[in-house]
Amino acid sequence: MNWLTNFVRPKIRALVGPKKEVPDNLWEKCPGCSAMLFRRELEENLNVCPTCGFHLKVGAVRRLEIMFDGGKYKEIDLPKMLIDPLQFRDQKRYVERLRDARNKTGRRDAIVIGEGAMGGVKTVIAAFDFTFMGGSMGLGVGEAIVTAARRAVATKSALILVPASGGARMQEGALSLMQMPRTIIAVNEVKAAGLPYIVLLTDPTTGGVTASFAMVGDIHIAEKGAQIGFAGARVIESTIRETLPSGFQRAEYLREHGMVDIVVERKDLRDTLVRILRMLRKEPSANTMLLTGPVPHGARSIKRG
Repeated sequence: MNWLTNFVRPKIRALVGPKKEVPDNLWEKCPGCSAMLFRRELEENLNVCPTCGFHLKVGAVRRLEIMFDGGKYKEIDLPKMLIDPLQFRDQKRYVERLRDARNKTGRRDAIVIGEGAMGGVKTVIAAFDFTFMGGSMGLGVGEAIVTAARRAVATKSALILVPASGGARMQEGALSLMQMPRTIIAVNEVKAAGLPYIVLLTDPTTGGVTASFAMVGDIHIAEKGAQIGFAGARVIESTIRETLPSGFQRAEYLREHGMVDIVVERKDLRDTLVRILRMLRKEPSANTMLLTGPVPHGARSIKRG
């Protein structure tokens, strides 16, 4: 029995023992066609479904990697702002929601600012992080946009803002709504300095973000299929008591009706932006090295400020 117990049984258990746990984040379901996508292949394809072309959301840091030359940029620290000025509480206290969002994302707020070059053109980019409370705009986000705009003016750089937001942050009440005129004033300073201000509209761009800085760019570029609007479609239909047309509030519909200048697929986004920036800055044609595509996933090289 000792031989069976000490030698044979462990061997059998090793062969037919419990299966190793498989990570539950290896696959992702496409919202467009419901295909199961291998996450690594999806990331290599810039989070675009290879089956139907649906553009899934991209994180703020990955967004900056895709856009800047070689994926290299200097991250600008966000200004520190007053936390929970209204001591707001709904089902949870606002400070608890902030803590949860910060623990989940590792970010102070719903925006990341990067400074670098696109096609050799000095550029400041501020990209929203939708996973941080739906990319909502409060005091911190508003001040970050002001910071990005003033940095662009100080360094004579182009400014690109990349909203992905559900709108103003309700937990900050009227203070969040005040960020709408503040961001308008900030981007107007960039325009007054004769510098390009481009808005890249991604899914979703809604609410107070749409009603402020997001629709006053020199050029509006939208990703394919992005939802862009102020109120939700169901709210509009119940208000006007009419059925909205097919594709309403989508990037392609807005381009047809003059609200968006260009709709572009993500794989063509960087080259499109580089061409526009160089035309606006009257730069000579970029060489091959400057027009290289986005860096592979995981190949980041960031100098942090």
